[in-house]
Amino acid sequence: MTASSTRRTTVARTRTAAVGAIAVAGALILTGCGDQTDSGGSTKESASSSSAPLFDKLPAKIQKAGVIKVGTNAEYAPMEYQEGGKIVGVDPDIAAALGKQLGVEFQFTSGSFEGLISSLNSGRYDVAMSSITDTKARQEGLDEDGKKLGPGVDFVDYFTAGTAIYVQKGNPKKIGSIEDLCGQKVAVQHGTTYEQALQKQSAACTKAGKKKLTIEAFDNDTEAQTRVKSGGAVAGVNDYPVAVDIARKADGGNAFEVVGEQVDAGPFGIAVNKDNKELTSALEAAVNAIIEDGTYKKVLDKWGAETGAIDKAAVNGGK
Repeated sequence: MTASSTRRTTVARTRTAAVGAIAVAGALILTGCGDQTDSGGSTKESASSSSAPLFDKLPAKIQKAGVIKVGTNAEYAPMEYQEGGKIVGVDPDIAAALGKQLGVEFQFTSGSFEGLISSLNSGRYDVAMSSITDTKARQEGLDEDGKKLGPGVDFVDYFTAGTAIYVQKGNPKKIGSIEDLCGQKVAVQHGTTYEQALQKQSAACTKAGKKKLTIEAFDNDTEAQTRVKSGGAVAGVNDYPVAVDIARKADGGNAFEVVGEQVDAGPFGIAVNKDNKELTSALEAAVNAIIEDGTYKKVLDKWGAETGAIDKAAVNGGK
């Protein structure tokens, strides 16, 4: 989700996570409770086969299963969303490409964003891949106040994005930047890094002698969008690629527009249990392989997400 994530440049839609995203561990500030289930997004393009170039790098358990179980929150088009009963988007397509390098199938299951990391660490999923912003807090299992919530996770960074602001079409309140939100009501999904970005901005508003933000946090992003559309909130915040997609598609492009510049750009990462270093290393190698062979660029171009491209995978590159 996005404040610490990155969808860049001029705002024109990542849990940045900011989302921003979110505190980590037990119930990390992510967005998704792993108990909800819309599943069925498996990347069938990949096949379990020892002939795949990076198959031997995988843990023996995953080699034997032929599957990597992926937790996601499929509510963030174009990154991950449901269409015709299937989970589709940038992340599933990248996972399919990774699967070809690794010789296994990535099987996606959708749950609540907030529960993704706890479900990963409990063993329900092998990885979590859901526009999750890689932050130090999540790596260490800390909430926004620095309180230890759990063991944290490792991240294999594969994309970058930032927080974007979207408003009603026509921008009736003339919002041009995050600073213009002082004294206004702003809608956001709870547990995301972009909720944290708003909290940070609210403090900046009061420090500057202005009125603080009123942050209205919802369980899912659809509710936040509805609040903005109805005029109950002046603006919403989301990952840049997500905000752009919302503005392009909602009511045929007549409901919202994106304003201002991206804020707090940062990496999205595939979250992996800290005890599974072998899988982390295999995924890092696979991300680099699809970057080098051009598959990665084709996926991003397909979804209009090329501004989030990276040159090389990183492990725990978030700050």
